[in-house]
Amino acid sequence: MTIEYPATYWKDYQLLDSGRGEKLERFGPYVLRRPEPKALWTPSLGESEWKRLSHVVFRPGAGFGKAGKEDSGTWEKVRRMEDQWSIAYNGLPDAQTHAASDLHITLRLGLTAFKHVGVFPEQAANWEYIYRETARLGRIRKANGLPAPKVLNLFAYTGAASLAAKAAGAEVTHLDSVRQVVTWARENMERSGLDGIRWVVEDALKFARREARRGNLYQGIILDPPAYGHGPDGEKWKLDELLFDLLRSVAQILSPRDSFMVLNLYSNGYSAMLGETAVREAFLLKPEDGFTAAPGHDGTCLELTSGELALRDGFGKVLPLSIFVRLKR
Repeated sequence: MTIEYPATYWKDYQLLDSGRGEKLERFGPYVLRRPEPKALWTPSLGESEWKRLSHVVFRPGAGFGKAGKEDSGTWEKVRRMEDQWSIAYNGLPDAQTHAASDLHITLRLGLTAFKHVGVFPEQAANWEYIYRETARLGRIRKANGLPAPKVLNLFAYTGAASLAAKAAGAEVTHLDSVRQVVTWARENMERSGLDGIRWVVEDALKFARREARRGNLYQGIILDPPAYGHGPDGEKWKLDELLFDLLRSVAQILSPRDSFMVLNLYSNGYSAMLGETAVREAFLLKPEDGFTAAPGHDGTCLELTSGELALRDGFGKVLPLSIFVRLKR
């Protein structure tokens, strides 16, 4: 298992401090203070410094502590700032050639009715993986006279992962059940100077099952499901009950060769090993498959890795936030 962090050179984001159930973050020119239940330790900075640095503070509402509503609340501005602003992310240089990356995305942020602002910074490590793997598949397919790889992003939120795949040359389908969020993602695409993403407002499980019935295949699939949610027609999503069914459908629509899948999970109580086991079982992988590029059932080369995505604050404290499972073949 590995632990991955955003690159330290990312100038538009910094976790300044964490502790006592909160985190202090800088997004571009503004510093936000918001709840973080996993920050169990004592902050390194004093309360007076937190107050001095903060532009805005999130106050939890009546839903705090209730499943599916724990992120509700209000923002209280303590210094002048905009309700909406943008940050940029530029990809890591090539590890071997040191050539500059073509991954350049711009994300619009905003103070929503929840504690989220439109981006999860720890996901930068997944963006890099998605960009690298999509570019790798693009080279393979071009050499074999095939069209660009198709990448499906489920529970796609405001689209940073979709933009990473698009920047690498993929034909991208971006799916989310909330129309306003899809509109936000489209705006991020335009701000990033990209185009051509296919937008779908639908229930993720329903869409994946239909694609399986139709025999459609994707070379890349990204999943970032919430613990709870609803589809556009009132479909109920509960991670504990439906994740495995979704993975079984995804196994049917992921190309058996030259493909990748990224699963990200935020739900408390889910470990990297649990996620990895769910993927193994859904894809019918043998116990010895994975980690060493062992052959899969059909002779394809297989790599299965898992780990945690985390942030490191300005004092070296590590804040783990989600787990990932990646399948590459």
